[in-house]
Amino acid sequence: MKGTPRERADGPRRPRWGEFQAPGPEIFEFPPLFAGGPEWLTKPVVLAVAGALIVSIFCWSAFAKPKLVPRGVQNVGEIGYVFVRDQIARPFLGKNTERWMPLLMSVFLLVWIWNIFAVIPVIQFPVTSHIAFPIVLALFIYFIKIYLGIKHQGPVKYFTNLIPPGLPKPVYFLLVPIEYLSTFILAPFTHAVRLFANMFAGHMILAFFSLVGFWFLIEKPTALGFGVGIIGVIVTIAMTAFELLIQFLQAFLFTMLAAMYIQSGLHADH
Repeated sequence: MKGTPRERADGPRRPRWGEFQAPGPEIFEFPPLFAGGPEWLTKPVVLAVAGALIVSIFCWSAFAKPKLVPRGVQNVGEIGYVFVRDQIARPFLGKNTERWMPLLMSVFLLVWIWNIFAVIPVIQFPVTSHIAFPIVLALFIYFIKIYLGIKHQGPVKYFTNLIPPGLPKPVYFLLVPIEYLSTFILAPFTHAVRLFANMFAGHMILAFFSLVGFWFLIEKPTALGFGVGIIGVIVTIAMTAFELLIQFLQAFLFTMLAAMYIQSGLHADH
C-alpha cells in the first residue's frame, strides 16, 4: 500500500493552498444560472439556444429577401452556401443536393458556432464539449437516414441491401451482426463522439496552458516561473489558432457525415 497511514485514512492528498492545480473535468460542470432555478438551465444550454438563434437570424438576414446583386450579410451567406453545397452536399447527394441544403447548411453553421464559442472572450466554452448536444444532432440525422431508407427502399429491402449478395453462406453468420452493429449502433455513436472528443480535448488543453500563463505571471509570479508563464502564454496563443482550424474542420466533418448518411438512406449502399 502506498502513502502514509494518515494519507490512507484521510484519502488522497489535496493540493495545499497556493499550489498550482491543473484544470480537470470540473471545468465542464455548471450549476443552474440562478439559485432555485431548474437544474437543466445552465450555461451550456443558454449557449446552445444562443447559437441556434444566431444561425436563424443570420440565415434570415441573408436569404429572406435575396437581391440579384448580393451585398452585406447576403454576400457572406452565399459564400457559405456555395461552400457547403460544393464541398459537402454535392459530392454525396448529387441531384438531391438542393433539397437537403437547408438542413446541411443549418447543421454546419450551428456546429461551427457552438465550437467557436470556445475562443470568444467571456463565453469561452464549446457547447459541443457536452456530449448531450452532439448526440442530439447525430440521432436526428440517424432517424432521418432510417426514415429515408425505409421510404425509398422499402422496410425489407432497406435492411437486406446493407448486406452484399453473393457471398458464401457461412460468411453471413459473421458479416450480418457486424454490419448491423456498425450501421445502427456504431455509426451514430462515432458521429457524435468524434465531435465531442475533439472539442472536449481542445478546451481542456486551452484551459491548462492559459492557467499556466495566468498562474506563473500574475497569480504567483517568481523569477523561476517567469519563463514557464511566458511559454504558457505562447502555447495558448498557438493552440487557440490551431483550435480555430479544428473547430471549422469538425463542423465540416460532422456535416459531411450527415450528407453521407442521408445519401445512404436515399440509395442502397450495395
